[in-house]
Amino acid sequence: MLSAHAGGNPLMHWLSGTGYSSSWHFFIMERAWRGRNVPVCGYREDLCLSFPHADLNRFWLYKIIRDNRKTLYIECSPDYNPGERFLQGRNWIMRISDFFKFHRKKSQEPGTDQSADDLFEPETGTEPPQAPEPAGTVPVPKVTAYTLPELFEPVTGTEPPQAPEPEMAEPKKPGSFLNRFLNSLRKKTKTTIEEYNFLKNGPLVAGELLEGYTLIDQYWIDEGQSLVYIALNNRTNQTEYLLFEPVLSNFEYELLERLHEDLRDVLILSSDEIKKDRKTILLDKTMSLIDDYGLTLETQTLFKLYYYLLRNFIGWSRIDPLMNDPSLEDISCDGNRIPIFLYHRKYRNIKTNITFEAKVLNSLAITLAQRSGKHISTGSPMLDATLPEGSRLQLTLGTEVTTRGTSFTIRKFREEPYSPIELMEYGTFNADALVYFWLAIENNKSLIFIGGTASGKTTSLNAVSLFIPPIAKVVSIEDTREITLFHDNWIASVVREAITEGGHAITMFDLLRAAMRQRPEYILVGEVRGVEAQTLFQAMNTGHTTFSTMHAGSVDAAIHRLESSPLDVPRNMIQALNIMSVQALIYRGTERVRRVQEIVEIAGIDPGTGNLRVNNVFVYDPIHDQITFTGRSQVYSDISAKRGWTRDKLDAEIGLRKQLLNEMQKQGIIDYISAASLFHTFNIDRERVLANITDLKKVL
Repeated sequence: MLSAHAGGNPLMHWLSGTGYSSSWHFFIMERAWRGRNVPVCGYREDLCLSFPHADLNRFWLYKIIRDNRKTLYIECSPDYNPGERFLQGRNWIMRISDFFKFHRKKSQEPGTDQSADDLFEPETGTEPPQAPEPAGTVPVPKVTAYTLPELFEPVTGTEPPQAPEPEMAEPKKPGSFLNRFLNSLRKKTKTTIEEYNFLKNGPLVAGELLEGYTLIDQYWIDEGQSLVYIALNNRTNQTEYLLFEPVLSNFEYELLERLHEDLRDVLILSSDEIKKDRKTILLDKTMSLIDDYGLTLETQTLFKLYYYLLRNFIGWSRIDPLMNDPSLEDISCDGNRIPIFLYHRKYRNIKTNITFEAKVLNSLAITLAQRSGKHISTGSPMLDATLPEGSRLQLTLGTEVTTRGTSFTIRKFREEPYSPIELMEYGTFNADALVYFWLAIENNKSLIFIGGTASGKTTSLNAVSLFIPPIAKVVSIEDTREITLFHDNWIASVVREAITEGGHAITMFDLLRAAMRQRPEYILVGEVRGVEAQTLFQAMNTGHTTFSTMHAGSVDAAIHRLESSPLDVPRNMIQALNIMSVQALIYRGTERVRRVQEIVEIAGIDPGTGNLRVNNVFVYDPIHDQITFTGRSQVYSDISAKRGWTRDKLDAEIGLRKQLLNEMQKQGIIDYISAASLFHTFNIDRERVLANITDLKKVL
């Protein structure tokens, strides 16, 4: 072991600029790997120089390392001091391969006695202590000590590389090792990376099925970067969802951790950068840091690093692939170290290979809350919110209310809502039922979709709302934002919790009461579950057309729930409701599908019994998977009477609209914007639509 002072060595003059000018102790060790083929993972420490500072009780690690490509680096980092920064405020990994290549070249010139390896030759008679090796391992070459002057004093007989100069120019004088090393650091190159292309660059990840699993299905979420295996666990006889992402070596993992830490410092954007694309800024900042480190990385490594940085900074961390999987409806985390469970559109309830430690899970929960624009803490550990892309979030923090740890449930909604044409394709409704809704909505009939959990109530409500005439004023009221309309004259309102303790919360009742003063023609309420139901039915009785959803298994159950606490809607007010559509999630063979079970009209109150009279307009036949019109409709009779239509005129109108829906399905016009545009055009200029019925895309 050798000691040196800041005043006695060029390295100390350099280090003293950081503010640490006291005595340092150095240990220089090298593993004698030269000439041996020692297997390593990532990188190995070939030469280590470390020094503790006794006064501040800190340990700074300063080491020269080699990676698998035999490129030399120096890494300077503060161990266990994440708040500190070394060498002008940044952790550095600095490439010095050029310097050593120069010395190797000089060592091969005739008349040169010194080789590059002479810089690291051992001093006679010195050997540091060695740690005992575990039994059964390959013997590790002995560790030898070296003197400092050979590393940091001028090297006799060698000169640094010089740029070509004019004839008769005076040659540069040789400098010290440290000066040549620092000069090499100033020669920075700008790292660039092309956008990842699966076909050109190949996959970054490969799935590996463990013993005891049988592969059922596989697909890419992000092609080449995140892969899903649907596999059968032969031991439990259950299907599992196995997610695979790019595997990092030890070196890549440590570099990713360093980049993640340093990016927090440099991702402070200027006014010009705020306007740029977030992915572009992240890529530029990452490449700039890699240049500062002095690293030259392989393209595959850059792609892996960028995937994880993009996932962690812009995406949703470890659940980002799940959020991007269009096959998933629900993502459920039940607590610490418990696998995440999913509801898959094809494989239904399924377990994943993803778990979270308590600290990581708490951090993710706070991130989800913040991105939703809400606050969560141990004082207020429960949260209902809507994520930026529209998914519904229910979140609990810690063990305050959920004893197994932080939990969350994300109900995913498509960025683009379902259109009526898509519901036809999935078999939820047929064309006759949709025409019925179309005419009812156009003629200001109120309706409620009822059903169990995940039966498609809100999806159906959103889809049939596209039939609303284009100029009509619409107000939607929700606790979490789910409804999405292609409609200009639309006020979308959402409840708000109290911002401060003792502050005023905005409830659905408050929003509904305010909507009554906004003179809307249509009021859409996401779900009625409390006292707002009374105001909703008050709106129906005063001539406002209202659409809503409610949890109930049947028409009778819905009426009983409306009349019971806390809804407490009087029976006389319920008869203002025109239509109830009963939805259900049922089995068709082994597949679960959503079907309308019946569409029922409220026909008034029986004067003899006082019970509500109902009329089944459409019923579902589970044997043939068909929805059948019964031929009786009070809504159609009311429309004919108010418009002065004969029965033939009504049938002609129904047939015309049914033809339009079938043509839209046949011609592939299924997205909600195109569908809504056609419905609006039909309402304004039906002759133009009918003239192009065989090629409806001309109308769009």
